[in-house]
Amino acid sequence: MPITVTAPRGVLTPAGEREILPRLTEALIEVSGLAGNSFFSAVVGGTVHILDPENVYAGGVSRPVVMVELKLPDIGLADQPARAAFIAAATDIVADLANPDHRREDIWVNILNAPDGAWGLGGKAYTNEALIAAIAAA
Repeated sequence: MPITVTAPRGVLTPAGEREILPRLTEALIEVSGLAGNSFFSAVVGGTVHILDPENVYAGGVSRPVVMVELKLPDIGLADQPARAAFIAAATDIVADLANPDHRREDIWVNILNAPDGAWGLGGKAYTNEALIAAIAAA
């Protein structure tokens, strides 16, 4: 379950740059109700991209937006309350790890879903049913 964080240099604190992905990972696992599930925990990962501030835009102008993008199979965060809980948690995490003057309106979180059978791990394409079985078996 890849999480991609894109932030302009200087918006996240130095500690925030290191802590953001572990904290977002923990939030996703908790919101999913899968704490302690070895299969699920092992497949949550991601990247942090720190860009020059002039390379981050919103509304066609350079703006210090931090973007969190989560990619999941269709079964992940399957209902609106779960999606809303992750978005709220991710926004709070970014706000906590950003410099104090960073505006909440400049924290964007989005969730993308892969259709059934379009989720691959280790070269194997998983259906939703197969992912549920792997999670249940762990």
